[in-house]
Amino acid sequence: MVLDAKIPSGPLERKWDKGRFEMKLVNPANKRKFHVIVVGSGLAGASAAATLAELGYSVSCFCFQDSPRRAHSIAAQGGINAAKNYPNDGDSVYRLFYDTIKGGDFRSREANVYRLAQLSVNIIDQCVAKGVPFAREYSGYLANRSFGGAQVSRTFYARGQTGQQLLLGAYQALERQIGLGTVKMFPRTEMLDVVTVDGHAKGIVVRDLVTGEISSHSGDAVILATGGYSNVFYLSTNARGCNVTASWRAYKKGAAFANPCYTQIHPTCIPVTGEHQSKLTLMSESLRNDGRVWVPKKKGDTRLPKSIPEDERDYYLERKYPSFGNLAPRDIASRAAKEVCDEGRGVGPGGLGVFLDFADAIKRLSVEVIRERYSNLFDMYQTITGENAYETPMRIYPALHYTMGGLWVDYHLMSSVPGLFVLGEANFSDHGANRLGASALMQGLADGYFVIPYTIGNYFASSKVPRPSTSHPEFKKTEENIRALTNKFLSIKGKRTVTFFHRELGKLMWENCGMARSKQSLELALKRIPELRREFWEDVRVTGSGQELNQTLEHAGRVADFMEFAELLCMDAMMRDESCGGHFRVEHQTPDGEAQRDDEHFAFVGAWEYGGPDKAPILHKEPLVYEEVKMSQRSYK
Repeated sequence: MVLDAKIPSGPLERKWDKGRFEMKLVNPANKRKFHVIVVGSGLAGASAAATLAELGYSVSCFCFQDSPRRAHSIAAQGGINAAKNYPNDGDSVYRLFYDTIKGGDFRSREANVYRLAQLSVNIIDQCVAKGVPFAREYSGYLANRSFGGAQVSRTFYARGQTGQQLLLGAYQALERQIGLGTVKMFPRTEMLDVVTVDGHAKGIVVRDLVTGEISSHSGDAVILATGGYSNVFYLSTNARGCNVTASWRAYKKGAAFANPCYTQIHPTCIPVTGEHQSKLTLMSESLRNDGRVWVPKKKGDTRLPKSIPEDERDYYLERKYPSFGNLAPRDIASRAAKEVCDEGRGVGPGGLGVFLDFADAIKRLSVEVIRERYSNLFDMYQTITGENAYETPMRIYPALHYTMGGLWVDYHLMSSVPGLFVLGEANFSDHGANRLGASALMQGLADGYFVIPYTIGNYFASSKVPRPSTSHPEFKKTEENIRALTNKFLSIKGKRTVTFFHRELGKLMWENCGMARSKQSLELALKRIPELRREFWEDVRVTGSGQELNQTLEHAGRVADFMEFAELLCMDAMMRDESCGGHFRVEHQTPDGEAQRDDEHFAFVGAWEYGGPDKAPILHKEPLVYEEVKMSQRSYK
């Protein structure tokens, strides 16, 4: 495997323009001859499917939800970044680019990040044209707010439901194409494998989640926009259905998996309340604009927050990071919360929580203004906890959220398998070792609306591999393998549930490869994961049959993939003997507890190639070369 990033030559600010000009084009009359398969209908998938269909391509779009509107993109509540500089506070494309590079702890590909910053300004115009109801100032101009990791206000938002509104915009564009017949939609359908012919991705095999029917679909190219894998930790902010299956099975067909250990811990989550929980609920980072984070100065202080005087409170983010305060990046804010809770100063049940207090903002702005900005988030918090955050501080604690790792892609968003493109959170992304808040929506829409329409055309104009029929032997072989796997699940007839094994894996991952990792903890995880995997295949119980709606069978397939993927994640964390962004090895930290990089040995993208059954994966390294920025120790003080 050779990793060629295909980055255009020339000055950074000209690379995308130069790259687009050098790409081969497809004649408008010829575009309808090409069929594109899009897996996933979130922001990246829906925007890609709608845009490609608008250009004239024939598109099939698959999602396992009952509607594209239920994609997990709706959970991105806080906002979307763009370098418009409407507040005239010093923002620019270059500053957004630099903030993103720095936020990712200098572990992202420079050319991709600059392109993302460039395209950010187009995304807002595109979404406004689609009717997305962004918040506006009294004058009618679009409003902006601040987000973690930046000292300017560049985040556009729609109250606390930005992801939902952006997805509705993309969904309407997708529905228009469905109505015109240029997109065929397949809801309640799960992709179970990629089919390659002559080394190129030429289709997928899927399962109808209602009937259980296995079927094949052929195309000229396949786009994966299937989201992230943080549910490998069981408890996360992701929807229950989010999984690694599409990416993992593409990895087994030759797509390199890059930086799997880069997982993001979000600092603003409702704390765990007990074993009964199957997921966690995110309180948007946007709340840290007006909320102040604090804990009591005294250990074990169980008084009500209103009973704790101001001089007995530790506003620890403001104390440790005065330049950024409560808007420190997520990885830093999360570790700071863990630190004060480990000291015994945490609040709430078990001491695993910190306060997010809006009293000062309400006093300064009025409760009506805070309600206008965040009412749905406050309502959600009260529904879950029974507490009124207008009157008493919220309790929050870090939790698994976004995953910066994913399938390796080049500048064209194509994986190491020709014809297999990967968009949004499913690729190893533009975020390095830590994603700045409000950048996930930006990347998903940039990939779908503005990058893939150019790059997929270049592939079609360059590739000579024709679209095969679904009667091709590779399709039949793949279908047989999937049916065999289904029968294997149903034949085990063990005593323990799929959820039991998923929860056990999640605990193992959180405790040994979560917010902090060490050589010792990773060795323990790498010893235990294969043992747990063997227990799974010997003692899991999958009820029902394969010829019906069977959610236990669905879950079993996803957990089986998590069992394998977890080992690769820990191997990657063990290999990367440094700390950077969300990957925090306790052996590598500065005297004041910050992540300590090793640029001499680890300034690369770690991309893993599947070695085969029961064989070790092969590590490939894409060096990170910076032409415009100089790598330095991150400081938000």
